[in-house]
Amino acid sequence: MTHNFPQRLQDGYRAFVEGRLPRERERFEDLAATGQKPEIMVIGCCDSRVSPEVIFDARPGELFVVRNVANLVPPFETGGQFHGTSAALEFAVQALRVKHIVVLGHGRCGGIRAYADEQSQPLSPGDFIGKWISLIDPVAAKLGARTTDSFDDYVEKLAQASIENTLNNLMTFPCVNILAGRGKIRLHGAYFDVFSGALRIRNPETGIFHAAIDEVPGRVSLFHAAGA
Repeated sequence: MTHNFPQRLQDGYRAFVEGRLPRERERFEDLAATGQKPEIMVIGCCDSRVSPEVIFDARPGELFVVRNVANLVPPFETGGQFHGTSAALEFAVQALRVKHIVVLGHGRCGGIRAYADEQSQPLSPGDFIGKWISLIDPVAAKLGARTTDSFDDYVEKLAQASIENTLNNLMTFPCVNILAGRGKIRLHGAYFDVFSGALRIRNPETGIFHAAIDEVPGRVSLFHAAGA
């Protein structure tokens, strides 16, 4: 009895068992026996359209992924009690010894859009989303007031600038800062256009996002980054 478990997931699991599992069985057995050893951590958004494993065509055990609203990382601090993203970061860096951390932002991000929309109301009395996305405050202050940009263009710029801010916040964690200084770990920013499927990678020297590969065939990108 499946107790009303979602039929879509049951069907998906059956397809996995009949298709991918036989092809990956040896890998799963090896991962079970020896543990995971991913070299890449991806900090992505909860958005169901932006799955790092799908975008990067990853096999089991290749990516250590943490997802939250708007792919944010808070600055290092130890005063609070519950730090889900910071805990995942600590485990990836200190235990798994990942070599790369990728902050993966994306177009049409609901969290970024909610922040930019000054008229939006809390979804619940707890206003958990509002409190969380207040981490974007320094980004908005740096960008300044929206003037000639359309709302959509401003949201895209805010999303891209937020990636840089998250990269800066990562460097406030001593374990990341020390290892980055020694060249043991590298930080990267990337931006996925949901409409076109185009991925752009941030140049750490200029802050500009450039196409990872030639534009995806058959689609027109709506990406509005400067220099894109």
